[in-house]
Amino acid sequence: MYREDIKIPLERVAVLVGKKGSVKKKIEKDTKTRIKVDSKEGDIAITGDDSLNVYDSKQMVRAIARGFNPELAYELENENIILEVIDMQGYSGKSKAKLERLRGRCIGQNGKARRLIEELSDTSVSVYGKTVSIIGFTENVSLARRAFESILSGSKHGNVYKTLEKKRKNLRIRL
Repeated sequence: MYREDIKIPLERVAVLVGKKGSVKKKIEKDTKTRIKVDSKEGDIAITGDDSLNVYDSKQMVRAIARGFNPELAYELENENIILEVIDMQGYSGKSKAKLERLRGRCIGQNGKARRLIEELSDTSVSVYGKTVSIIGFTENVSLARRAFESILSGSKHGNVYKTLEKKRKNLRIRL
């Protein structure tokens, strides 16, 4: 028996459980695992007979905890789709003001930066709390990760978009 524990934000517990437990039940059914939810603390315990299924279940729970809707989280069952989480505190240190500024840079005015990076890298992005999370195919997630790391390091948005467009063209040629 394999077990993984994860803590999620309290405001995301309801999303994980879903109406009448529908989201939790679907993840359990699809991954052949059991998910135990402590809705008071946000503690989640995932158990199962196969470590890979437990891992898949944990990734889905993590995605929901990081602000993705359950439909996107279900895609993580596909072995070619991954979840990548970037902790912005590595770039902001302990400064809350700097963290807020970095969040703003990642989202952009009216969500423009996040949306453009999603489109150019063909990924889904969630900026939630102190993290930027990305779901997509491995190579695409790698492109988006580098783009966000550049923005977090202070690069100009325009330069990041140009670089993404060039790398995207190279990616298409290889496909």
